[in-house]
Amino acid sequence: MRHLFSSRKGQATTETVLLFPVLVIFIVFIIKIFGLLVLSQKMEIAGFYAARRYQLQSHVTDYLTRWDRRYLQKDIKKKVEDYLGFNNPGMVRFLSLRSLKLNVDTSGTWTRVVLTVNTAPPRINFLCKYDKMQLCKDELTCIKGFEFLCETGGEIEVIKYVGPNERVLPYVRPESR
Repeated sequence: MRHLFSSRKGQATTETVLLFPVLVIFIVFIIKIFGLLVLSQKMEIAGFYAARRYQLQSHVTDYLTRWDRRYLQKDIKKKVEDYLGFNNPGMVRFLSLRSLKLNVDTSGTWTRVVLTVNTAPPRINFLCKYDKMQLCKDELTCIKGFEFLCETGGEIEVIKYVGPNERVLPYVRPESR
């Protein structure tokens, strides 16, 4: 019985030491993919917030549309930046955030609100040291993936459409005579 539970040194330790870097590489990939998924979900929520707030607080008259551009859009952009994590250095690093752009187009029947986030490349060093053309062999999706990982990063865009804010006037009951 004592012989069954005795510890023997040997090959298992060597395999663990050799496979540990491979495990770390897979964990880094999974974390980066998870970060992109989190960012895309946060972008959808922030896009809905920006569009709905612009719909409810914007104005139709020319005099007040200047207020919309000067104050409302800047405040919405600031709140969206806070939500996405631009003010937190850990989130900026985890999500590879670079910049945020808010564009509001009111020229049609629908108001078009576009949020665009530019991300920095994750720069996973062991992949970026190889030649792009030798590694990808003219496959377009491979080249795009390599450029995202090592050179340019990416751009995530969310577009939301909202209708005009046609506030109904409350019913005012005529006074009795």
